[in-house]
Amino acid sequence: MATMSLNLVVKVHPIVLFQIVDAYERRNADSHRVIGTLLGSVDKGVVEVTNCFCVPHKEHADQVEAELNYAMDVYDLNRRVNSTENIVGWWATGNEVTNHSSVIHEYYARECNNPVHLTLDTSLQGARMGLRAYVCVALGVPGGKSGCMFTPINVEVTCYEPELVGLQLCQKTMGPGNNNRPRQVQPMMDLAQVAEASSKLHVLLEQVLQYVEDVIADKEPADNAVGRSLLDLINSVPNMSNEEFTNMFNTNIKDLLMVVTLSQLIKIQLQLNEKLTLLTSV
Repeated sequence: MATMSLNLVVKVHPIVLFQIVDAYERRNADSHRVIGTLLGSVDKGVVEVTNCFCVPHKEHADQVEAELNYAMDVYDLNRRVNSTENIVGWWATGNEVTNHSSVIHEYYARECNNPVHLTLDTSLQGARMGLRAYVCVALGVPGGKSGCMFTPINVEVTCYEPELVGLQLCQKTMGPGNNNRPRQVQPMMDLAQVAEASSKLHVLLEQVLQYVEDVIADKEPADNAVGRSLLDLINSVPNMSNEEFTNMFNTNIKDLLMVVTLSQLIKIQLQLNEKLTLLTSV
């Protein structure tokens, strides 16, 4: 069982990181660390963390006090909204495992098999938000005193396509705005997003072509991994002529324009109905 645990891979979605940071910012003044429950799913050695919530607790020198009833109530409410999300472990702010971590881990070991422990360094040491994942491996000799050790496992950040759009929008808010106020960014229209994505794709293709030309001219050392990735990219592109691609692209753009037009018409109709209802009531 310990070997299977060490082979786990943890994939964390951005919403989890945002919720942990928000819980840390809203913590009590006397709280140095915040903990909570990780929700998600486990499939073929991959733990996908899609949600989480904070669990109020207090840490003393010799004991830990956690509101476990509150944690179970929140979990039951979340199950009513999303029945596919189960408890997969717990999280804590900071960059290290403390003496109280084993006590908290024992509780989550009763709630799920092989729970993972996620730490997020909200203090930004080294100008980075360190993200680490652990599993608890049992240690001891037969008939003797047993213990456990937190062993690191692979962890990475993953996201769905809608989450990627949100991250790209949040990235545009980086840097100060006018009068040193936070920069505000409005979501772009659909056609503007298509134009921006096309521009970025064009720049990336130019970089790839320049790299290939430099490798052919012996200006850059060849990398087999990059070559295999480029080959997979080329094989994934449908074999069609320029005219076929242009017709397909124009058809998709027309469909997009039709959807945008219908949505605008529906919005205008709802606004008219609302105003007519107000006039009728008067």
